[in-house]
Amino acid sequence: MKLLVIGSGGREHAIAKTLKQSPSVSAVYCAKGNPRMKQDGIITVNLSETDGKAIVEFAQANQIDWVFVGPEIPLFYGVSDALEQAGIPVFSPSQAAAKLEYSKDFAKQIMQKYGVPTAKSATFTDFEQAKAYVLEQGAPIVIKADGLAAGKGVVVAMSEAEAISALEMMLVDELYVNQDDQARVVIEEFLEGEEFSLFSFVNGDKAWFAGISQDHKRAYDGDQGPNTGGMGAYSPVPQFGQDVIDEAMKIVVQPTIEGLVKEGTPYKGVLYAGLMMTKDGIKVIEFNARFGDPETQVVLQRFESDFAQHISDILNGKEPQIKWKTHGITLGVVVAAEGYPAKAESGFDLGELSVPADSSLQLFGAGITKQGDKFIANGGRLFLVSATADNVKQAQQQVYAYLTDNPIPHTFYRKDIGFRAEK
Repeated sequence: MKLLVIGSGGREHAIAKTLKQSPSVSAVYCAKGNPRMKQDGIITVNLSETDGKAIVEFAQANQIDWVFVGPEIPLFYGVSDALEQAGIPVFSPSQAAAKLEYSKDFAKQIMQKYGVPTAKSATFTDFEQAKAYVLEQGAPIVIKADGLAAGKGVVVAMSEAEAISALEMMLVDELYVNQDDQARVVIEEFLEGEEFSLFSFVNGDKAWFAGISQDHKRAYDGDQGPNTGGMGAYSPVPQFGQDVIDEAMKIVVQPTIEGLVKEGTPYKGVLYAGLMMTKDGIKVIEFNARFGDPETQVVLQRFESDFAQHISDILNGKEPQIKWKTHGITLGVVVAAEGYPAKAESGFDLGELSVPADSSLQLFGAGITKQGDKFIANGGRLFLVSATADNVKQAQQQVYAYLTDNPIPHTFYRKDIGFRAEK
């Protein structure tokens, strides 16, 4: 098989690398990809990830068997639909089904209609009405932009003033708008508990468990600082066993996908459920219409069976025979440019970006480019280094020893990834 992955980050690097390991796969292309991928035999292609017409033409010209869309932006712009209309199989949701991610209001409507546990909420387009609701409910409270926000459209406001400031940003300044070109917010009750990410392979009303992970969103140690796209992750999550996974699949994933079928927007692809274990049980924080980043980089290393074959089977209506590693932990740490997630530094030398071949260490490129033989910083999150070991502490030791021995000026990383699993 010849396969095409859409996207350029660490998530897409991990997806493409894992697909390439299948004996049935002869070539994996990635558009646009990043230069670190080439060291793993991935062929990068200079195509815009939102140009459906060019992607279709490339897939046809190169006899691509099926396509995997990594990030949310191509889904928002209907790249999956363009591929489907051209008769090219794609393991990613349609623009309509992906609304589960890019419209918080739509996701809430689906959850409320089909009995999926989530935080109490209300939706507003008018600033004064939203402000009145915040003052009535009090803080802490959560403000979410309804629209494509690149993971940055959520404010957990610990005071009413902070919440009102977020409303001004989202409704008055219209920093984020939805597909209807309208500023809208979802205001949620503040939930307390421990978060985790649950992934599923979905095709219509059928779902298969595709991994569990815990991400670290805050920029600095101890969950301090601004929210980011994610500074590290580990999988599996020892705090949450098979009973929690089974419950989440039963009360969250299955009713959601069955609801989408009933709404006429059946889902196909990877479904990400961002969950919180509260005192009242599992609650949905958000849905994403794709794998998470950096969770993908650790979750895919937990597969013992053939990832590419699983997707082929699902696309062909067969039951995938998924096998997981039953021992150990995979943990990954993101190295970011100073200034991230605001204005990140760029243009500096990152060195060779290599890891010892005789270790469990893996390195996945993200916000990088290449000049000659040098990798150069070209984004906020630059790369992720992971290790697989018997337990979290051993994996931490391996990753942090590597990062200590290979310091890069103008970068930073969290020193405590996996700290919740240590307890």
